[in-house]
Amino acid sequence: MAIRTAPRPNADPDADWSLPAWLYHDPDYFAVEMARVMRPSWQVVCHVSDIPAAGDWHTLEFLGESILVIRGGDEEVRAFTNVCRHRGSRLVDGSSGCAKKLVCPYHAWTYDLDGRLVGVPNRRDYASLDMTASGLAPVELELWRGFVFVRLEAGGPSVAAMMAPYEAMIETYRFENLRALGRVTMRPRAVNWKNVADNYSDGLHIPVAHPGLTRLFGRGYGVEAETHVDRMWGELVERPSANLSERAYQHFLPAVAHLPDSHQRLWLYFKLWPNVAFDIYPDQIDFMQFLPVSPTETLIREISYALSDDRREMRAARYLNWRINRQVNAEDTALIARVQAGMASDSFTVGPIGESEVCLRNFARKIRELIPEAREHRKPAGWSR
Repeated sequence: MAIRTAPRPNADPDADWSLPAWLYHDPDYFAVEMARVMRPSWQVVCHVSDIPAAGDWHTLEFLGESILVIRGGDEEVRAFTNVCRHRGSRLVDGSSGCAKKLVCPYHAWTYDLDGRLVGVPNRRDYASLDMTASGLAPVELELWRGFVFVRLEAGGPSVAAMMAPYEAMIETYRFENLRALGRVTMRPRAVNWKNVADNYSDGLHIPVAHPGLTRLFGRGYGVEAETHVDRMWGELVERPSANLSERAYQHFLPAVAHLPDSHQRLWLYFKLWPNVAFDIYPDQIDFMQFLPVSPTETLIREISYALSDDRREMRAARYLNWRINRQVNAEDTALIARVQAGMASDSFTVGPIGESEVCLRNFARKIRELIPEAREHRKPAGWSR
């Protein structure tokens, strides 16, 4: 397995140890982590191609907030909380839709597509109402290579800055021109979100627990950690797999004209701090989010995108990709459930992290920097949020 490391910061006395188990199930810690880690983090909502026309919108449910991303009549994409400024009612229901105006279903307060309050029934009843100051509450938004990101609190680098070390590598995939292959799916998992994130960036389990990926990549799976991004990769081997779906994928995957030779048979994985991941294949691009629900519940939110390509070989490759990764996901689901169950044991506090586990080391370091109590092997007596 190939490993590349970023320069190590000042020596951390806990650098060789995992995050302690109590961080994966304690409700008091969970509340602190949501405030300090998740609220200032970037979350992907959709791709600009999902909201092509004025009035098209998508929502993201995150940390008790419903975030509405909508394209205005001026073609600008904006984000707001999905909350009427009158009595707090949700404005829209569902994950996507289109509207000429945003009309509250409770009292019909009406907002333009740019968030301005433009209609109030019985307007004279509200002598103190300042219409110009009562538009929808904005949410910070960033467009990165066609993907729409939002965050609830400012602070920290932009998505573009986070991904800067890999911009040249990403550029060749033409993210801006992607279109959705299906719809967003939500997969509940009875584990802490960090167990999903840890597993995604863990390279050591690939040859042990993913026989299919090992057949496809051999021993050529690599990992590296930048400050805000983990990268994992594997290149398809020439030897035909013994598995029918894998062998068919190797056979049918066609050449992609805009990709360099080095990327024609390359599978790339990126995890953006702390919980957004992109799986990049020659045939399609997937994003995943590990959305915390409770200390022991996570929703994995995902969707696939691709460039227009009507070749039969490409259609076959995309279907086979799905079959292969459905098995990988089943294997990962079993793995993270085993870890979550083991972390409930009072016998387990922390475990050693090897020098090669660069992504896990980096993730644990960042958590400890934001939440010093995460250094404690057991929950401090009397500690709460």
